[in-house]
Amino acid sequence: MIFFWYPKCSTCQKAKKWLDTNDIKYELRDIVLNNPKEDELKKWIKESGLDIKKFFNTSGMLYKQMNLKNKLPNMSFDEKVKLLSSNGMLVKRPIIVSKNKILVGFKDYDNLLK
Repeated sequence: MIFFWYPKCSTCQKAKKWLDTNDIKYELRDIVLNNPKEDELKKWIKESGLDIKKFFNTSGMLYKQMNLKNKLPNMSFDEKVKLLSSNGMLVKRPIIVSKNKILVGFKDYDNLLK
């Protein structure tokens, strides 16, 4: 299991604490220093069944500065993936990637115990 996080993100810190408390082993990966690559993102989006928009950090400053709310609807899937892979601050976090699950955000973690 890989746990993508941004250390300064309070939600990521809560998620990490939850994983540790539940004794769930993971590989830690800083989403900014080691941003997901295009091929990883394409695979995760497909496997998760989620719309690509769920992978964008829509509450982030960079998302807002780039006016992506208005630009994304006019972009192709490949353009969106390329954009996500260009800067980890655009990617919603935390992300958990395991053999059979891709979880974006923290609210879904109870699914890990099922």
